[in-house]
Amino acid sequence: MTPLHTPQIPVVVLAGFLGSGKTTLLNHLLRNRAGNRIGVVVNDFGAIEIDAMTVAGQVGSTVSLGNGCLCCAVDASELDDYLATLTRPAARLDVIVIEASGLAEPRELVRMLLASDNPRVRYGGLVEVVDAAEFLGTRERHPEIDRHLAVADLVVLNKADRVSGAALDAVREAVAATGGGAAVVSAVHGRIDPGLLFDPVLRPEEDDTVRQLTFEDLLRDADGDADGDADHDADGDTDLGADGHAHAGHAHTAYESVSFTSDAPMDPRRLMAFLDSRPPGLYRIKGFTDFGAGDPDHTYVLHAVGGFLRFEPRPWARDEARRTQLVLIGSGIDTDALHRELAACRVPLGPEHAGPAGTRVRPDLPDVPQARRDADDELERAMWGVLRHVRRPDED
Repeated sequence: MTPLHTPQIPVVVLAGFLGSGKTTLLNHLLRNRAGNRIGVVVNDFGAIEIDAMTVAGQVGSTVSLGNGCLCCAVDASELDDYLATLTRPAARLDVIVIEASGLAEPRELVRMLLASDNPRVRYGGLVEVVDAAEFLGTRERHPEIDRHLAVADLVVLNKADRVSGAALDAVREAVAATGGGAAVVSAVHGRIDPGLLFDPVLRPEEDDTVRQLTFEDLLRDADGDADGDADHDADGDTDLGADGHAHAGHAHTAYESVSFTSDAPMDPRRLMAFLDSRPPGLYRIKGFTDFGAGDPDHTYVLHAVGGFLRFEPRPWARDEARRTQLVLIGSGIDTDALHRELAACRVPLGPEHAGPAGTRVRPDLPDVPQARRDADDELERAMWGVLRHVRRPDED
C-alpha cells in the first residue's frame, strides 16, 4: 500500500450566531497559537487585528470573502481556490480556521470541506460558539440552532460568567438533547484551551534565545500598556486581556485527555468498533496505530475529530518501536473507561509469538496451513474497516 506523503493541514470551522463571541475566540487562538502558523478565512475582518497580524508575520495568510455568507457565496470548488492560497508550501501554515458569518449553515460548510479536492487539507472539526446568556432568546429567534448544534463536533458555551450555574446546566442539557454527542466546554471571553483544536508546534528557529518578535508578543505588550482597560469587539463581547493565564477567573477551560500506549498490536475489527461508537464528549483522537499482521509494513496515523475519521498509512522507520500510541481529548469523558475499552482492542501477544524478521503472528492459531490461510483472510477482511477511512490516491 502506498502511504500518503502530502502533509495535511487541519481546517477548523468556527461557527455561531451573531454576538456569540466567535471573533473573540478566534483572537484568543491567534494570541495563544502554541507556535502554530494559522491561516484564517473570514467573511469580514471586523475585530480581527489584521494589521497587527500582517506586521508580525506570524499568522501566515488571510483570505477575506467580504460580506455575505460563506456557504451561500461559494461552492466547494471556489472554497478549494481559497484553500489553495493558504496551503501553498511557502506559507508554512499548520492550521487553517474558517470563521463563518453568523448566518452560515454549518452543515454546508462541513460538506464543502469534506468534498474538497485539495490533498493538503483535512477536516479539523466544527466548533459552534453559543452565547450562554442569550441562548433561550437565540433559540426562539433561530430555531435552526438545534440543527447546528446537532452537527457540531465541539460546542463552546461562551460568556459563562454571565449566567448562574443552574442556567448553564440547563443550556448544557439543551445542547445534549439535540443528539449530536458533541463535546461541550464553557468559556469566558472565548478562552478555550487551544490544545482542544490543535497541537503545539516547536520550530527550531523559535527558541528561547534569539527569535523573531511574534504576534503573541505584540499583543501581550499591547495588553500590558493598556493597563487593564477592557476592549469591546465586534461580537459584543469584552476582552480583558491577551492570555488566558494572566487574569484570575479566566483560565483556559479545562479538558480531559487519555494517553494510551500498547506494545501489542491492535485488532482492527475491535478498534473500529470502538471508533464507531465513540462516547459523547470525546472530541479528538490522534496518534499512531500498529495493526501487526494486518499490515506489518505500515503504522497508521490516526486523526479523528467529532464524527470524522481518517487513517494515513506510512512505512515503519528503521528501528522504530512497533507500538500503538494514542491521545484522546474531550470534555466530560470517563478516562478510565476509555482506557479499558482501548486495552480490550489489543491482540494478546507474548514474546513467544514473535515471527521472523520482527513480524508478529496470531498467537491463538494452530500451526496448520489451512487454519493460517483462513486467519489471513479474516484479518484482511477486518482491515477493510480501516482502509475505508484511508484517503485514496484518486481523491487527491
